[in-house]
Amino acid sequence: MQISNYLLEIVKFTLAGIGVIYVAFYLLKPYLDRAEKVQLMELKKTISNQTLPLRLQAYERIVLFVERVNPANMLIRLSGSAQSAAEMHSLVVTEIRNEFLHNISQQIYVSSRAWALVKRVKDDTLSVINNAVKALPETATALDLSKTVLAHLSHLQDNPYDIATNMIREDIEQLF
Repeated sequence: MQISNYLLEIVKFTLAGIGVIYVAFYLLKPYLDRAEKVQLMELKKTISNQTLPLRLQAYERIVLFVERVNPANMLIRLSGSAQSAAEMHSLVVTEIRNEFLHNISQQIYVSSRAWALVKRVKDDTLSVINNAVKALPETATALDLSKTVLAHLSHLQDNPYDIATNMIREDIEQLF
């Protein structure tokens, strides 16, 4: 009997101890959760302070990319006096691809929407240039290609490069 009483007392104290630990845990849990949230917010703030300049630079670079592949700017920058349309086409395509590859790492810091926009600007610009060169005779000059591309862009109701730049600005505004 002595042993069964002794075991019964051990079980009582064990259950009482578990009950005390259980109550203490649930009393301290809200405090611990709140402390964890505060630490998480501080960590996010620190990370944000470190990455914000990188993100802004990335957005600057993709706006620059959009401006550099805009045919109105690029054709003037790349035009040569005695180039054929085929030579100019090759030069423009190479320039667009090089600009894109130069900025490809920026996708890490910009939103997926902004990066999809960059890819679309690149693809649409290549498409416009390719279609324009196909519409010209083989004897066409670089000036003819430039005129054809710029005429196509002037017939568009809205400038796609301005739209892209505005959409990128909207993304930047969401950072703040």
